Amino acid sequence: MAKFDLVVLGSGPAGRRAAIQAAKLGRSVLVVDDRKKVGGVSLHTGTIPSKTLRETALNLSGWRERGFYGAGHRAKQVIESDDLAVRMAKTFDYEVSVLEHQFARNGVRTMVGRGRFEGPHRIAVDRAMDGQVVTEVVHADKVLICVGTAPYRPDHIPFNGTTIVDSDDFITSPRLPRSLAVVGGGVIGIEYATIFSAMDVPVTLIEPRDQLLPFMDAEIVDHLVHLMRDRGIALRLGGSVEEVRLATNGQPVCILSDGRHVASEMVLFTAGRVGATGGLNLAAAGLKPDERGRLEVDRTTFQTSQPHIYAAGDVIGFPSLASTSMEQGRAAACHAFGTGNALPDSNHPYGVYAVPELSSVGLTEQQARERGLPYECGIARFRETSRGHIMGMEYGVLKLVCHRETRRVLGVHIIGEGASELVHIGQAVIALGGTIDYFVENSFNYPTLAEGYKVAALDVWNRLQTRLGEVVELKASKPSSNSG
Repeated sequence: MAKFDLVVLGSGPAGRRAAIQAAKLGRSVLVVDDRKKVGGVSLHTGTIPSKTLRETALNLSGWRERGFYGAGHRAKQVIESDDLAVRMAKTFDYEVSVLEHQFARNGVRTMVGRGRFEGPHRIAVDRAMDGQVVTEVVHADKVLICVGTAPYRPDHIPFNGTTIVDSDDFITSPRLPRSLAVVGGGVIGIEYATIFSAMDVPVTLIEPRDQLLPFMDAEIVDHLVHLMRDRGIALRLGGSVEEVRLATNGQPVCILSDGRHVASEMVLFTAGRVGATGGLNLAAAGLKPDERGRLEVDRTTFQTSQPHIYAAGDVIGFPSLASTSMEQGRAAACHAFGTGNALPDSNHPYGVYAVPELSSVGLTEQQARERGLPYECGIARFRETSRGHIMGMEYGVLKLVCHRETRRVLGVHIIGEGASELVHIGQAVIALGGTIDYFVENSFNYPTLAEGYKVAALDVWNRLQTRLGEVVELKASKPSSNSG
């Protein structure tokens, strides 16, 4: 029986980072994944292909130039399904080759097969060889479970892989429907809804809650909702899908709980995901997942109830970001082999790759208010910057939330082109305890969208000065209690 210091189940962001970190510490590492190519959910059906789809849609549709050339401008007059698949395939091949090279360079072994526990330290790997399934058992001193998630597929939805699909179905075989109903207004649903809208596909977004993206700043989400409605995206909020029927023409019709009907050529179901732990035989290792297949861990060490078994990434739930999954995997490997906890920054940024992008780090205005903090906000609009005007940007907002007394930056929230890149400037200032003075007193390249930080900081500064002046004036004019 082969023995390894660490066996990693899954090769997504958490698995790859943990495996390489452990290898750099001189440990023997085996990565087990049931796909023919490494990369996990993130590379095969999640982060990478969906973001590649977004770039393809924006490039072919000419979306970024419409501010100058009008809503009818298109870089490619007829966009076809094959156009979407070609670029995703090229990106996939490149990403796989990079990851395979990283594993080889660091001495990380990989095994294609379905891994499952036969005991706390025994991992059986079912491998397809010459038309037969061969089982190989390995011994693991430490185990990291990072198998990711799969789309939630409720029993009452008649998925067929063509007109009623989940996000995995679509990425595996991308199509450009004439109309689309997206069920679920979370991150994935909003990304797909806005991407297809950018390609002029009529879209209806169905969400049982009354508010989209409740974890983000409400003002920024309000901007998104306005832009979506302005582009013709129909929002059906406050109603869940009770049933999906086929009309006489074969097209699916979503029946909502409040009686509304939504007809479209395709239904894309993106209402949640479940941990892909069903085939791991967790009971043999003394573990039990929750009702959504996720594992509970110590959020400091990422250990499960079995100290030698760790879990990281989407399989442990929120925040389910590729960026945080990487750092969780690295932190788990560091703890497992006694080099301390390399914990990710608690102020991790969120990125929603919709059209337009949204990104956020730190406290929202609502959170600052709930905590009773004295705060003030400043706003910059991209169209007011020279770079934004040059790019023909008609929308885009950068919002700063700062402490009114110390002037420390508490949160940065952005909607617009490049939001997921711009947010890291604010992330660094927050992590270093910086104030709005940094943005006011330092120069930025001109013209850039990053100038928005200076504009928003000056907006805050002006508000603080005005508020202070009003307070002083009121105190001066208040009559003395001793006056007759």
